[in-house]
Amino acid sequence: MNVLSLFDGISCGHIALERLGIKVDKYFASEIDKNAIKVTQHNFPDTVQLGDVTEVSGKDLPKIDLLVGGSPCQGFSLSGKQLNFDDPRSKLFFEFVRLLRETKPKYFFLENVKMKKEYQDIISRFLEVEPVFINSKDFSAQSRGRLYWTNIPFDNEYEAGSDCLADIMEPFYDTGNISDEEIHCQLSNLLSTSKYHKTFKWKRDTQDRILVTRPDDLKIQRIGRVGEGRHKSEIITVLTQPFVFDGREIRKVNPLEAERLQTIPDGYTKLDGISDGMRYKMLGNCWTVDVVRHIFRGIDNG
Repeated sequence: MNVLSLFDGISCGHIALERLGIKVDKYFASEIDKNAIKVTQHNFPDTVQLGDVTEVSGKDLPKIDLLVGGSPCQGFSLSGKQLNFDDPRSKLFFEFVRLLRETKPKYFFLENVKMKKEYQDIISRFLEVEPVFINSKDFSAQSRGRLYWTNIPFDNEYEAGSDCLADIMEPFYDTGNISDEEIHCQLSNLLSTSKYHKTFKWKRDTQDRILVTRPDDLKIQRIGRVGEGRHKSEIITVLTQPFVFDGREIRKVNPLEAERLQTIPDGYTKLDGISDGMRYKMLGNCWTVDVVRHIFRGIDNG
């Protein structure tokens, strides 16, 4: 099959297809981030890079069987300014619509963040399908809720997986080897630049995580703790990485663990010239591969 991937990032769609054993004849990618392109070409050197999505024309491409994309979400996110379609990045959704009409693929797939119902309905009206909400926690060790618009007839009844932080962390230690006093000291160092440095509070929640709050009990940080609790990681984003307690220290997840949270192969983003910061950014932008694989199971590749 021929695939056109818009806002391709690091080609998570290609990984999902590969895991399903679906043969890709041509994989066309529209991406402008040079680091993401470098990662893609290292892992899938036959990928045809098309550049800026606004310059891609359906008439210049062969028959496309699958169109996929995750248009920039900054204008939609409930945690952002919610500028909706006034944000030029969110307007790129209409490039997806344009190429959907120009290429007329058998299947299409669009991913985006949870958003206000009014924005969601606009996307649904253009794509003529309602989205399915799936939380990555059912397929990975990360809690990451996303909306998926697709005409792929997949079965959304499934048994949720049990992967948790303890399964993906490297290394992790016996959490009985550190005192509460040392935990408090590490939290104090972590918050050293915060105005709540001397007044924060913390406690263990019912899942054995560390909940750090302000004096008024509003959350500052929730830190995954490896122990009795079988819990999921907080979400990894472009700008923030979840903190974990590995039994000896409180720290950010490392890039390898971030890959595992997104169910991406170990070392997929580890290349010469790609910094850890760049890896975090790409991983925060990308899809949870095993969620996409679950949806792509509905593809008839006969």
